[in-house]
Amino acid sequence: MDKLKIWYDPEGDFLEISVSDIKGEFRSSSNRNVLIKTDRRGSIVGFAVLNVSKVENEPLDLQVSLKELQQMIGVPQAEIS
Repeated sequence: MDKLKIWYDPEGDFLEISVSDIKGEFRSSSNRNVLIKTDRRGSIVGFAVLNVSKVENEPLDLQVSLKELQQMIGVPQAEIS
């Protein structure tokens, strides 16, 4: 797994967290303030929070499947029971 990368754009009020340098595409999530970044294969490589200063005191509920979480942190499925 690559190093965790955190980037904040104060002008756009946008926070991005990535686990890879791979360029990906953002797609919507179960939370209107969160975008999921995926690579060409559909694996999660990061996420972004929109309007982050407006939601800083609110929980960012996000539904992610166990498989997606395993892909994001680089843990093989067999290792988690």
